[in-house]
Amino acid sequence: MYPAIAAALGAVAIAGCGLGAGPGTSDVMLNVTRDFGSQPIGQAVEKKVPGAETVMRLLQRHFSVGTRYGGGFVESIGQWSGSSSRRDWFFYVNGIEAPKGAAATSVDKGDHVWWDLHDWRATQTIPAVVGSFPEPFTTGIGGRRLPTVLDCATNVTAACTKVGNELSRQHVPYADQGLGGGSGSDSLAIVVGTWSELKGTIAAELIGAGPSHSGVYAQVVGSQGQVLELDNPQGQVEQTVHGTAGLIAATEQPSLNQPTWLITGTNVAGVNEAAAALTPAKLHDDFALAISGGQDLPLPLSPSQ
Repeated sequence: MYPAIAAALGAVAIAGCGLGAGPGTSDVMLNVTRDFGSQPIGQAVEKKVPGAETVMRLLQRHFSVGTRYGGGFVESIGQWSGSSSRRDWFFYVNGIEAPKGAAATSVDKGDHVWWDLHDWRATQTIPAVVGSFPEPFTTGIGGRRLPTVLDCATNVTAACTKVGNELSRQHVPYADQGLGGGSGSDSLAIVVGTWSELKGTIAAELIGAGPSHSGVYAQVVGSQGQVLELDNPQGQVEQTVHGTAGLIAATEQPSLNQPTWLITGTNVAGVNEAAAALTPAKLHDDFALAISGGQDLPLPLSPSQ
């Protein structure tokens, strides 16, 4: 049994009664896509949400939803259904894969709830995605906004300035620190640097090990991290980029249970390209984003790219 079903079954006992009455919340966004965000299905914005809302009830209020396993696992949204070929619905709250089922996950003020139907053959879990930016930095996790730490390598000052400026535009306060300072369990980290400088960090090592370890459909290879390999939904290398390339991706260090974002590249120019792409418009509905020669390459790549 794969994690999405296991989490859903754990929530079945709660699904019938929900979380009870409450004062309600506000400014919640619901987004539904398929194929790793590449195909939009529908959106809804609720300025006021009555009662103690759950992700499942929010979804059911706006879409026709088919369920399995006692109502705790979403099988279909509208006309789109999961299948026996390892293709199912997954959801993220503020860009983070929820640890519990939809019936047991509460909705807090400002949350961005994103459902996506996709192939999970390459990995059963994608712990974090970038397509809800500026989340999770604006609203946080479970209703708690965490401090943001910007970890910068020494030779990417221009890229770090771009990232800092964008965080300020999104009203995200942050603290600067040198690479290797660590974010701990009570803050969110954005790490900026060339791959050769970041490859010793835990988050970079997870990405380097492939999507089954990080949930990111890309690897940086070569002795100095000078080659970017971009994967298709099956986890196979679809395109290899030599020379300048950038990458924006998020993954989760198991010991922290919260995401780390990487703004990186094969060289300084690639990091600059990635930093320039850190905007809500550029990242919208992307699980991760590679940039090469001025071209945005949402990940995973479709076989036609």
